[in-house]
Amino acid sequence: MHVHHFTYMFVLFRKSCYYKITLEVEGVAQNLLKRQSKLGKTVGELFLGERLHITETITDKDLLLYLGLTNDNNPLYIQHDYAALTPYEKPIVPTILLNGIINSAISKHLPGPGSHVWKQDITYLTPVYHYETIEFDLQIIEINEEQNTVLVEVQGYNEKELAIVTGKVTVRPPL
Repeated sequence: MHVHHFTYMFVLFRKSCYYKITLEVEGVAQNLLKRQSKLGKTVGELFLGERLHITETITDKDLLLYLGLTNDNNPLYIQHDYAALTPYEKPIVPTILLNGIINSAISKHLPGPGSHVWKQDITYLTPVYHYETIEFDLQIIEINEEQNTVLVEVQGYNEKELAIVTGKVTVRPPL
């Protein structure tokens, strides 16, 4: 079996330290093709008002993997000294990482595997800081069997119960 090694090195300007992360992927494509995964719910199996609640804590690992995969070195995300000079006062979580949590919840749970995010309208209301625990509520508010789409409303909150995200995501469930 062929093993792929990906190495990303990050230099964080806080305390002049660096992190080195190595990701090993062993035949992932082959394993995914062989595995008979259960598909998520079809448009006919979903119902109006169906809900999903998830809780996530943003860790250093999450941030470093995101930054390494995207090559995004925005100092607002990783440099404490820089962020202290901004209105945010400390590093914030990239909004696309929050979007990834939402998309992952859709892909894994509602409607589930085999679904595809088709359109998104998401507003990021309050910044999320490193190590915060956040909660997302997803609810199906519209079903269109003819177009094989569902509209999922998304609301996100931080530990202080402040709204961090609001929006709607149009999803094509598996057939």
